[in-house]
Amino acid sequence: MRKDAITSLLAVVVLTVLLGLAYPLLVTGLSQATMPGRANGSVVERDGKAVGSTLIGQDFRRQATNPDGSPKKDADGEPVLVADPRYFQSRPSVTGYSANATYFSNRGPNGQDTKEAIDGYVAAYLALERPYDPGLTVGRIPVDAVTDSASGVDPQISQANARIQARRVAKVRGLPLDRVLAAVDDHTSGRGLGVLGEPGVNVLQLNLALDGMRGTTASAGPADATGATRTGSFGPTASGPTTTTTTEGTR
Repeated sequence: MRKDAITSLLAVVVLTVLLGLAYPLLVTGLSQATMPGRANGSVVERDGKAVGSTLIGQDFRRQATNPDGSPKKDADGEPVLVADPRYFQSRPSVTGYSANATYFSNRGPNGQDTKEAIDGYVAAYLALERPYDPGLTVGRIPVDAVTDSASGVDPQISQANARIQARRVAKVRGLPLDRVLAAVDDHTSGRGLGVLGEPGVNVLQLNLALDGMRGTTASAGPADATGATRTGSFGPTASGPTTTTTTEGTR
């Protein structure tokens, strides 16, 4: 009995040292030496401040305001957010792009709530993009633009989605469309291993690149036609997400 207890205790100690200390330290050391950026979360910085990660999608909406300039709130007292027309918008997210609570809607494909959700996304997409692309129809809307991301924080959108949004971004920022489309191409990644998945456009990196172009800014500006003004700095920081209320049909 005593021998068994000693053997068990030694096994616990040895396995704890090997698997709880040595192995994690070895993996951490190798990852820091070979791919420090990925090991540290692929954090993106601007002016020395973390503004996000290339692996985590985020919210590019902004605070809507009332005619008197006060923040607009919904019936529950939560801030009303609308899409910022200067930025490419991420995929819809049922989590409000919260990186610490990733999940999807789990709605059934034939459910009425699924239809209502997609109808809402379609209406919001058309309202945002059709003024800059009058020929845009429901049939031309890419699937990723009106469906939830499986994680809620997908950092990429499809090339088709980005090219539609490019018309709006170019017009609002006063940039040539060809220049914006070139930026889209520059921030498009290929298929995994050359054959897996589809090419995707990293929304955060693309928006940062646009802010770096001459004549563009990311600071708060005057209210636009929606009565919205940008709040805070560019996007959420790595320490946490922005407000996640979804209203007015804009996700």
